[in-house]
Amino acid sequence: MTLLIGDCIEQMKTLEADSVDAIVTDPPYGLEFMGKEWDGFGTPLGFQTWSEQWAREALRVLKPGGHLLAFGGTRMYHRLAAGIEDAGFEIRDTLMWLYGSGFPKSLDVSKAIDKAAGAKREVIGSRALTGNGKTMKSGFHQPDGSGAGETAKAELHYFTTPSTEAAKKWQGWGTALKPAVEPIVLARKPLIGTVAANVLTHGTGALNIDASRIGTDGGTYKASKPDGASNGIYGNGINGDANKTSLNAGRWPANILLDEEAAALLDEQSGVSASPAPYFQQTKSKGINAPETRNDVQSSHHGDSGGASRFFYVAKASRSERNAGLERNIHPTVKPVALMKYLIRLVVPKGGTVLDPFLGSGTTAVAAIEEGVEWIGCEREPEYVEIIKARVAAAQPGMDLR
Repeated sequence: MTLLIGDCIEQMKTLEADSVDAIVTDPPYGLEFMGKEWDGFGTPLGFQTWSEQWAREALRVLKPGGHLLAFGGTRMYHRLAAGIEDAGFEIRDTLMWLYGSGFPKSLDVSKAIDKAAGAKREVIGSRALTGNGKTMKSGFHQPDGSGAGETAKAELHYFTTPSTEAAKKWQGWGTALKPAVEPIVLARKPLIGTVAANVLTHGTGALNIDASRIGTDGGTYKASKPDGASNGIYGNGINGDANKTSLNAGRWPANILLDEEAAALLDEQSGVSASPAPYFQQTKSKGINAPETRNDVQSSHHGDSGGASRFFYVAKASRSERNAGLERNIHPTVKPVALMKYLIRLVVPKGGTVLDPFLGSGTTAVAAIEEGVEWIGCEREPEYVEIIKARVAAAQPGMDLR
């Protein structure tokens, strides 16, 4: 458990080469988010160059075949991925983190036209909003704020009518969509030899599919393994026969990840469907100069029903996890602990070490503690370092990072 304070490129230079099993991180997106200095890089190419710089150092400290998972913003993700690739990584996949709570940051073109013309618009109503743009209480309120009830003192979004003819023509036009997805690049340090040889030598190079399989409730599959059985995922029998255990009880993990709101929206659109019950199909085979043999081939069905979200992992975040150990977590881009635990489980071997060069508010550290793996984190901003210390202390009482 190590917290490195300072610029991650310099701090990673203090780590030994080929010493870390995996990297899971949420770096700056290069969007000048909320005017934060740490998210500004001048130009898109400047962001790509910086991404390559930290990724080169990350490549050095990773074991051969070690994976890197890094979040990016939709507008600059291509620069992030190109920088990571230019650093020497192999791009293996792109995961998509879908969420339902995004709020569009869009310019109202009609309002902009009226403003430029100096025309005053008539206010016809308002909606109460929280500070982060989420609706506090649905309903249409009067222009003076009456009717908003307990949310009358909240920030109000005003509904107005166009004033000029040009503004009327462009009413309903904006400049941005509602954000609902963040891409995650999945990259790998080049192997030494084959995957099998690399795994045996370094313990890295593959994804832990079984630990990341999707259960029927959208979470990762959990089931006990029968005594004497080999590694794999096991269910409670096929068609009631306890002697026929399923080796495919959980669904193969996909490159789409959902939060609870996105899962609910998907299920609302998809409706309910049912999967056939799993079964064994008996087959016959006969080799040359060999007796006939019979094999039971298991189907890939799961025998469940529900919305389409059951095919994907759903991160169910605790309401209190963000502020655990704190009066208030002021970091603007906190990821759910459940999501980071899932990503760690996918790429970090048991007993391994995960590195987060951009620890932020410490979510990766908290997730690593809950997953039982070692962690190393870097953070440059002093205000976030204190948040990390408090959250880690809450997750693992007695842990002192001073």
